[in-house]
Amino acid sequence: MADIVDIAVSADSFKTLVAAVKAASLVETLKSPGPFTVFAPNDDAFAKLPPGTITTLVQNIPQLTRILTYHVVPGKLTKADLAKLGTVTSVEGSPIKINCEDGFEVKNATVIAADIEADNGIIHVLDTVILMG
Repeated sequence: MADIVDIAVSADSFKTLVAAVKAASLVETLKSPGPFTVFAPNDDAFAKLPPGTITTLVQNIPQLTRILTYHVVPGKLTKADLAKLGTVTSVEGSPIKINCEDGFEVKNATVIAADIEADNGIIHVLDTVILMG
């Protein structure tokens, strides 16, 4: 089975996320055994950000790293696991609210594909980039 990075690279809808992970030097971390739960914004999610945001973040690696690690949770958590928890703590250190009452939402984002199994964790695809605060 492929790892989280290989799945993201092979999918056509994560070009921005893959570029950001490379820029932040997080590839090796996300290829490690983990396990990790990744809330992965697709390219359409990044396109919703204000113009120039991605360029600014790539020029500010600490901030980019902080945002990316906010999208990662230790452990392999399925939608069912997350529904029971209600809130999880990201690798970045901030809490993330989970709502599975009407669909599947992670903070202010809707999960458009859940429970994508990887060798070192699980991926949930988001329609929006989530931010701390």
